[in-house]
Amino acid sequence: LKTRDYAHPYEPSVEVQHHLVHIYRHELPLYQLCEFLVDLDEGLQEWRYRHLKMVERTIGIKPGTGGSSGAAYLQSTLTNPLFPDLWAIRAQL
Repeated sequence: LKTRDYAHPYEPSVEVQHHLVHIYRHELPLYQLCEFLVDLDEGLQEWRYRHLKMVERTIGIKPGTGGSSGAAYLQSTLTNPLFPDLWAIRAQL
């Protein structure tokens, strides 16, 4: 993580996921922090959905602010979690 190129989107990492599974199983305070981050991520995803619906009701398919494609851009962000590795490990817990 320290050496990754931040100009590119983060890609989930099997190595990071391995460490997260260890944290969930053996490190209670860090487990609680990870769950807080999942809660935060879920809340952001819910907010993104509500924001998309508000934009669709207000401006429809018009271009958005800052030159974005508006609702189409917002739709494309709905499935982009902040912490993809925390979601990827759910089945392993």
